[in-house]
Amino acid sequence: MLFRQLFDQESSTYTYLLADTATGDAVIIDPVREQVPAYLQLLRDLELTLVAALDTHVHADHITGLGKLREATGCLTWMGEQSAAPCVSARFSEGSEIAFGGYRLRTLYTPGHTDDSYCFLLDADDHHYAFTGDTLLIRGTGRTDFQNGSARDQYHSLFDRLLRLPGDTLVYPAHDYKGWTVSTIAEENACNPRLQVSGEAEYVAMMSALQLPNPKLMDVAVPANRACGTTS
Repeated sequence: MLFRQLFDQESSTYTYLLADTATGDAVIIDPVREQVPAYLQLLRDLELTLVAALDTHVHADHITGLGKLREATGCLTWMGEQSAAPCVSARFSEGSEIAFGGYRLRTLYTPGHTDDSYCFLLDADDHHYAFTGDTLLIRGTGRTDFQNGSARDQYHSLFDRLLRLPGDTLVYPAHDYKGWTVSTIAEENACNPRLQVSGEAEYVAMMSALQLPNPKLMDVAVPANRACGTTS
């Protein structure tokens, strides 16, 4: 399997390109609109065919590249069934599988950061991968105070779902602000300060006390992303 972790400096967003090298079929997770020309060049350079572009949720800090990628390549665009985004080609739900060549991404519904948040799981080349969106970050978790977020739901998404994955599962989040690129479920379980809580009530209280400012692009990005980024 071909794997590329791509980074947008402005929004600190990680985008992931995955491909079956035998067939040339590829998927992109959480693309950023401003980076679409670079993605298209990379697809040409590597002689890949983009079959699907996916968002883990409706982002509030950047505009998605889903629509532009579909216009350029004819790929399918996917978001979760809870997303208020009528622009997508198809919707996934809990347990859906998205194929690229001989590989399958499996969807895991993990609400909390937003009510439409999903993670993608992949077993490939003797490794377990988890693309965790804004649900589980490296040494952090996604905020829960807008877009129908819920700290209570996020607690259960983390402790009842993600942290029950095999400990050696590689964690690849949608954002990082400190230069971290990858972790594991076991490492986050042991070292992530937001996960060192006694239970749901303590987690909810901790998240409620954060009082973070809204993302500066939120009023633009959310409606644009519900249109797959094809309008601003």
